[in-house]
Amino acid sequence: MTSSSAGSAPHSASSAGSSADRGPLRRLTARVREEEHRVASPLELFFDLCFVVAIAQAGVQLVHAVAADHAGEGILNYAMVFFAIWWAWMNFTWFASAYDNDDVLYRVVTLVQIAGVLVLAAGVSQAFEDHDFLVVWIGYVIMRVAMAAQWLRAARAAGGAERTMALRYAVGVLLCQIGWLGLLVLPEPARPWVFLVMVPAEMYVPVYAERAHATTWHPHHIAERYGLFTIIVLGETIAAATVAVKSGVEENDALGELLPIAAGGLLTVFSAWWIYFVVPIHGRLSSTRQGFLWGYGHYVIFASAAAIGAGLEVAVEQAVGKAHISTLAASAAVTLPTALYLLAVWALHARYFKVGIAQQAVLPTTALAVIACTFLGDWAVLAAGIVAALAVATGVTLTARMVAGEERAGAVPR
Repeated sequence: MTSSSAGSAPHSASSAGSSADRGPLRRLTARVREEEHRVASPLELFFDLCFVVAIAQAGVQLVHAVAADHAGEGILNYAMVFFAIWWAWMNFTWFASAYDNDDVLYRVVTLVQIAGVLVLAAGVSQAFEDHDFLVVWIGYVIMRVAMAAQWLRAARAAGGAERTMALRYAVGVLLCQIGWLGLLVLPEPARPWVFLVMVPAEMYVPVYAERAHATTWHPHHIAERYGLFTIIVLGETIAAATVAVKSGVEENDALGELLPIAAGGLLTVFSAWWIYFVVPIHGRLSSTRQGFLWGYGHYVIFASAAAIGAGLEVAVEQAVGKAHISTLAASAAVTLPTALYLLAVWALHARYFKVGIAQQAVLPTTALAVIACTFLGDWAVLAAGIVAALAVATGVTLTARMVAGEERAGAVPR
């Protein structure tokens, strides 16, 4: 997205309303799905950047847990915290695509949600280290109550089935917050079960609400929003890995040991970006069912993309002797989330644009090859990066050959 589009007005003429409806407070009515020139607003971009702060905190704690040889516990805590961040982000994103009117109250409530994720970020370390979820819970409640307020406002302006849908969203969101109290009042061994019960409950709320009426989210806008967040998460991955390499070089004079990790990590992230954006996915988001599957599946994409950065930090700490784990474990911290990312991107949208077995097999085969790189010792991360880059080159070559073949076939007289 260009800078000009980021600063453009968030509404087209078809959805801005009448001149009497353009004051500081406006009715929160649904936007038009066919609206032209629908792009992410500056508020949405700011929202994303603030949410990445919480993702960065979750990544830092994952690094500490894995480096201390507590990978199982760290991954569980990471999955729980990341769900809270991602779910709040996703709910806002789809709501904004359908109802963003950019008035004063909408902006203020959105800023409250941003404040909530910053509170959540402040409690991440306590959740990981002491299993104390109080601050995380408070931050999550702030975000979700603010989201319920937006839905109640939409219900007030709507009627019929749309009003029913908005009320279902609001009530469902608020009821789920009661369930999350289990993280505070139940014994520690029971808390993972709270997570396993409440995640499906949260994810069922949109499914139930939209049985009454489908929100008018904009496919191109949704695809752009997810793409922008993917870019920001990958950028955070590069930033975290760069800081780790810099510290390792300055504190341990280990440039030779860290160069393969740095090069492999850079190739991996570059390839992750290329693979995600190689196809225009918005054309496939033509129904609510497709939207649900695609949107929910991005939990794996976002979580694994952020975990790649954490894995690179673990690999650096192991290389300089700070991590109490084996080279194999440190390599797996990079290769496993990379493979998961590749498979998730393939499953969610890349496979729909592949023609023939050769194209379809590129990403799944690459994921398996990346996992195999885990056993290459000190060269595992570099090898994984090279494999990912080769997957990009292979995909580009196969596509070019297919296009050339189609052009030759079209040039043959019939």
